[in-house]
Amino acid sequence: MLSKKLGYKQPTPIQQQCIPPALEGKDIIGLAPTGSGKTAAFAIPILQKLWDAPQGLFACVLSPTHELAHQIATQFEALGAGMGVRCAVIVSGDMDRVAQAVVLAKRPHILIATPGRIADHLRNTKGFSLHALKFLVLDEADRLLDLDFGTHLDDVLKAVPKQRTTYLFSATMTTKVSKLQRASLTSPVCIETSSSHHTVPTLLQYSVLYPLIHKEALLVYLVNSLLSNSMIVFVRTVHDAQRISIILRTLSFNVVPLHGDLTRSQRMGALAKFRSGDTKILVATDVASRGLDIPLVDLVINFDVPGHSKDYIHRVGRTARAGRAGKAIMMVTQYDVELLQRLECLLEKKLEEWPTDKEDVLAMHPTVDEAGRVAANELREAGKQQKSRKRKRQAGETDDQGIEEVSLLRGARRH
Repeated sequence: MLSKKLGYKQPTPIQQQCIPPALEGKDIIGLAPTGSGKTAAFAIPILQKLWDAPQGLFACVLSPTHELAHQIATQFEALGAGMGVRCAVIVSGDMDRVAQAVVLAKRPHILIATPGRIADHLRNTKGFSLHALKFLVLDEADRLLDLDFGTHLDDVLKAVPKQRTTYLFSATMTTKVSKLQRASLTSPVCIETSSSHHTVPTLLQYSVLYPLIHKEALLVYLVNSLLSNSMIVFVRTVHDAQRISIILRTLSFNVVPLHGDLTRSQRMGALAKFRSGDTKILVATDVASRGLDIPLVDLVINFDVPGHSKDYIHRVGRTARAGRAGKAIMMVTQYDVELLQRLECLLEKKLEEWPTDKEDVLAMHPTVDEAGRVAANELREAGKQQKSRKRKRQAGETDDQGIEEVSLLRGARRH
């Protein structure tokens, strides 16, 4: 009943292989691509053990990002709805430390946190500890280490009991991850569902080669011709995400950007619009390519060739999730051919060519070029406004300092 409600028809490979040894009490290392169902692979055994012996602060899941932490909490709450599981998300930006300390004092069953914030509470929140913790989960461990959470992870590992069960999940087994597993796990069962350089078989992968001068016109052509699909357009920089979003919006496409310069509430708003189907086009930097739960993405367009194969794997992992079919199209210019060949070598797969009508692509140039000018003007104006606000803030600080100095002088004269 619950599995049907949550959309589960059958266990994914990582769930099939992880859950039995986890229920036996073994430490687990799970190496699996994004979209493989790993959250349920660790949540189900934890909830089963919690059912057998309920207690507060039973498990702590460490996540690299705020968004992923909230998604993990949502899955725990859905899977544990029938047993009244209490979850708490402890990340920066959601609420202040005092409010979080109140939440922690209530001893939720499952704690989902970013390493920096939980380490902060371990140091500074009176009465809070993890000395009775039964389970520790290191999710997206490769990214936890990429984001320099190493010191905070050390603090957490020192604070948790040695007699505990630990699960480590990662898309790749890097040298750093290997060191972390040696420091945190005891005789673990290692489960790898696929090579870190391989994509899922239900993903159809294509490339399309055009000169750089036609790149934006080609993108508009692809978006327009594939408009019935929900799609993520991945770009390399925040500037590209802003520019491409404005170009598409100017051409009457319903599009939302997602990048690291947005506030957390803006990012969550963009994701909500995309998830609900209000918009079918998300233009994103790699901030969106790891961990985020974005269901039913039909198509990924790579506006540029990622410099590393693992970035490509994570990007295209947004589609063809949990056994569903999906497509990925790589846009390649004359300057990217060597990068593409290197990627194909690592994937052990040659990407098929995506068919295009060259005349139709070229015919879009005048319209796309005009939209590009609109985007340039908007970004230039936004830059001016940002500088103006910065100057005003600095001037305000200077005025405040001047008033303070005058007050001090007057006070000195009175004395």
